[in-house]
Amino acid sequence: MRLKEGKNNKVYIVEQIDLEQNLERRLEALGLTEGSRIEVLNNDKKGALTVRFRGTRFALGKRIADHIIVREAAA
Repeated sequence: MRLKEGKNNKVYIVEQIDLEQNLERRLEALGLTEGSRIEVLNNDKKGALTVRFRGTRFALGKRIADHIIVREAAA
């Protein structure tokens, strides 16, 4: 599933990031890599998606979130 479809307060595992190389490298520098745990804090379906990974909160645009493939983390 795509990260932009994520539900609030759920934790996911990043399986694939499919963005242009410079943007993908930027996310990697921030710590968002394949296998990372990412928690959706706020997905109100309109504006940016607020997420937490590596202990830090980030806002991701819907276009970026549409290109991050995730699966639900085991409880």
